[in-house]
Amino acid sequence: MKVKQHIKAVVLAAALATSATVASAQDKEPIRFGLCFDLSKSYTFISPQVAQAAQDLAMYTNENGGIEGHPVEIIVRDHGNEPQRGVECYEQLKREGVFIFNMLSTPVTNAVLPRAMRDGNILMQSFVGRGDAVDGEVFEWVFPVGPTYWQQAANDVAFIKEQMGGDLSDAKIGFIYLDYPFGQEPIEILKTLSEKEGFELELYPVPLPGSDQAGAWSKIRRDKPDYVISWLLAGGHVVASKEMRRNRFPIDRYLSVNWLNEVDIANIGAEEAKGILRGTNVAGGQEVPLVKTMLDTYYANGKGSGPESLVRDVYYNTGMAIYSAGFEAARIAITENGWPITPETMKNAFESIENFDGNGIMAPVTVTDKDHGGGGKTRVEQWNGETWVPLTDWSADYLDVVWDVIKHSSATFTVE
Repeated sequence: MKVKQHIKAVVLAAALATSATVASAQDKEPIRFGLCFDLSKSYTFISPQVAQAAQDLAMYTNENGGIEGHPVEIIVRDHGNEPQRGVECYEQLKREGVFIFNMLSTPVTNAVLPRAMRDGNILMQSFVGRGDAVDGEVFEWVFPVGPTYWQQAANDVAFIKEQMGGDLSDAKIGFIYLDYPFGQEPIEILKTLSEKEGFELELYPVPLPGSDQAGAWSKIRRDKPDYVISWLLAGGHVVASKEMRRNRFPIDRYLSVNWLNEVDIANIGAEEAKGILRGTNVAGGQEVPLVKTMLDTYYANGKGSGPESLVRDVYYNTGMAIYSAGFEAARIAITENGWPITPETMKNAFESIENFDGNGIMAPVTVTDKDHGGGGKTRVEQWNGETWVPLTDWSADYLDVVWDVIKHSSATFTVE
């Protein structure tokens, strides 16, 4: 069976080649992606899956002719979620000729961003980082392809509004969050929407690492919010589930950020987690064509880039979404401007991505020179005890409100 029958995503369809082309791809200069990730400290429950997905996608692409004949090289380094180490990783890879980067951490991304802007290098920032970075007129070299935390939070509010009959004027929404940059990101947009829709917003900060939530949930019990939007991570959701039981808060009114995965559900208990909600920016499961192809091609034969258990995790799908878009941009860059790829041609290529969904791995994105996010669509899913069930279609809501906040914030940005 031909590759094209397995994968219809443009970047991989373009990789279909004869064995001679495959061989020639290995002789050409590579397209290099620098992954400076936290592999040792705070994000070890996310980063390995994303890195493994990138490596698998590169391996598959290279074995099928590369991108327009050029192999893809994935360079993975550890920054331990420490901004200074992230900066050092960026500088080291830059000296080695890399100009396409991803930090997969809000604090590290924020530290590196001014340097990437000054240097004119590509900073991929999908699903992390500052919400105003989608403004391509200000953040010319930053590409948060997919929904930012601001847009995801806005979409969550729209879902709650729909559940409450289209009127939030008498509603109370709680926001429980890790009290550091990742968790704090949505607060501004939530406050703006609170003023617009008239709902009461209650904030419940939780200190790192998220294990001490007793005080927050005691307050939630007293405040009785209609829904709680959660910006917690990993074990934080497990702790929250125990506190919900203790404080008799219904789990089907707990709407998590996208960082809630199969491991978290297992740790909560599949039956105990029944009803929990999450906003998501990628399609989960192993029947998604890209993921199924990796399982059938590599993991069924013991040849994957890491353990198969990490493939059966929505964060692997997240990595596929990020790098299918990155590879598509590289394909466009070569097709439109030839070799070598430069930061400028890669920038223009990202801004030419149109209605791309990686063959169903994520909501369709159309990136422009003004919108580097691609539209900001998410959907809400609910755990039914066995699997995640979509409750909504992919959508982006309150775009006018979100973009007003984006423009107000981005206007204050200066490259230090």
